[in-house]
Amino acid sequence: MRTRNWTVILAVSSVTLLSLVAPVRAQQAPPASPPQPANSGSQEKPTITTRVELVDVVFSVLNRRQKFITDLQKENFKVFEDNKPQDIRFFSRETDLPLRVGMLLDTSNSIRDRIKFEQEAAIDFLYNVVRRHKDLAFLMTFDNEPEIVQDYTEDLSQLRDAILKQRAGGGTALYDAIYTACQQFLANPPMPAGPTPRVRRVLVVISDGDDNLSSHSRSEALDMAQRAGVVIYAISTSTQWVTASEERNPVKRTERKYHKDEGDKVLDQITEETGGRAFFPYRVDDLAQSFLDIGDELRSQYSLAYTPVNRTPDGKLRTIRIEVDRKGLQVRARRGYYPLRAAAGVSSPAGAPASRPASKPPGQR
Repeated sequence: MRTRNWTVILAVSSVTLLSLVAPVRAQQAPPASPPQPANSGSQEKPTITTRVELVDVVFSVLNRRQKFITDLQKENFKVFEDNKPQDIRFFSRETDLPLRVGMLLDTSNSIRDRIKFEQEAAIDFLYNVVRRHKDLAFLMTFDNEPEIVQDYTEDLSQLRDAILKQRAGGGTALYDAIYTACQQFLANPPMPAGPTPRVRRVLVVISDGDDNLSSHSRSEALDMAQRAGVVIYAISTSTQWVTASEERNPVKRTERKYHKDEGDKVLDQITEETGGRAFFPYRVDDLAQSFLDIGDELRSQYSLAYTPVNRTPDGKLRTIRIEVDRKGLQVRARRGYYPLRAAAGVSSPAGAPASRPASKPPGQR
């Protein structure tokens, strides 16, 4: 009788064990090959799937007086990639997209005597451009290394208080700061609710443009900005000014900066390459119009998208040029993009960014 009971227990255990193991084996087993047709003289060709990428470009159009032109249509534009014409598939006027703004404040020793100017400029920009309940902004400073001081928020008073606490000292790692801000914050910002959320990514750099400590090069910083689809605006803190009289109008004499030092040229390059602009104000009072211009531009833009003729996923920079058919108008847009590399996790042509890393960026307290 005892032997019979052990037999029953072993039988039940075996059935239970098989019921647990069988599903696992079924999941791990490779799918069976489809049956081949009998007497087939040729093998079936493998299916090749091609991923079609859209290149999305946001741009502005200005006349000779630097006024924004906002009434143009798709038919008014042509787009070229590496000097080859492309077919515009989508076109729209982008006038009210939510903004994701990174404020990049230079706190190095080179701007010690202009730190108050920087603080006032940053605060004025936020209060003139960032809209409550729609836009978000963060604050990053840089000296020896970039440091995130305030993460994304719509609370302007929080950002203002964080800006006013900053003090100057140390080296200047400008390119590292641009690289970090674009890669870790602007590449994958908080998105608004909705089925197809879209935002405009903007980086505002307030600096003299000098760099003496970065581990990333200027080209690497620009590459990251272009991959993340970030437009960079810069406000120069340089004090190298020369006064010039405008002889064209003897009644009205104005002052302007006509000599740009190396730092100014750096700011010009990083803004022009990404479709933004650099401003060279001497006093805080001069900033008001600059901020109004930036705000107007961000809400007076167009967007077009095309499927590139060259679909080779080589990850190399491709140049973009947009032409408008009206005389006296100029287009301001980013100058290129990086296509999706076949085997690497780089961004898509449209600047679709990689996921934001969970780890803290360099220098975060």
